[in-house]
Amino acid sequence: MNLNKAYVYILSNKNRTVLYIGVTNDLERRINEHRQGTGSAFTKRYNVHELVYYEIHSNIEQAIAREKQLKEWKRNWKLELIKTLNAEMLDLATDWVLQDS
Repeated sequence: MNLNKAYVYILSNKNRTVLYIGVTNDLERRINEHRQGTGSAFTKRYNVHELVYYEIHSNIEQAIAREKQLKEWKRNWKLELIKTLNAEMLDLATDWVLQDS
């Protein structure tokens, strides 16, 4: 694991009606936690565990600043950002082999 790497990510539910923005230093582990219901109370409650967008940053401070910025954005701005990487808003982690904790 590269300790200097950090990720900002956006999750959504199956119907793409809810967006969740998070930050982590290990994207695969964090997505696994969300899918197991241990990621956050919000994502568990609203069944938000499909990865639709992520960015890689060189350090955690930069990633946290970006996360805060994105959380201030209007929903339609977030959707446009997602579509720059993932036009069909597919689950980018669908093929990941996730481990049981």
